[in-house]
Amino acid sequence: MKKLTAIICAAVLAFSLTACSSGTKENETVTIEISELAEALLDTVTSDSLSETASSLVPSIYYLDEENVASAAAYASSGATACEIAVIESTDADGTGDVESGMQTRVDNQIALYTSYNESEAARLETAIIKSVGVYTVLCVCDDTDAAEEILESYGF
Repeated sequence: MKKLTAIICAAVLAFSLTACSSGTKENETVTIEISELAEALLDTVTSDSLSETASSLVPSIYYLDEENVASAAAYASSGATACEIAVIESTDADGTGDVESGMQTRVDNQIALYTSYNESEAARLETAIIKSVGVYTVLCVCDDTDAAEEILESYGF
């Protein structure tokens, strides 16, 4: 039974890597007010009540080096759902890939967690959006990915 569970978790993790929307536009120069973008996503794309995450916790939640985070705005569910929004500004464009990688690790870990007790939330995580432009990276796990994509596009993602 443990082998079967391990195989299923491995398959879900492998599938999630191909299912997530990801894209980097490192060469583009944009300036984003991260709290404004996070709030726009929060107000539009999720029906869940998300709580603001202290910016000091962001590096540990998203597996980042503190020195690579210039600023951050993040919101997360209490755990009843997998919904979360994070907008992180790296200290330079070279750090954007590390932020994307950390966010993907977060999503993979959340999929493994939710698979064990809430399959519908694990499925929501499989449609997580991770996108970067310049020094900014966004993670959005939400109800309405189409609306999230529209908002991100309006901010240059």
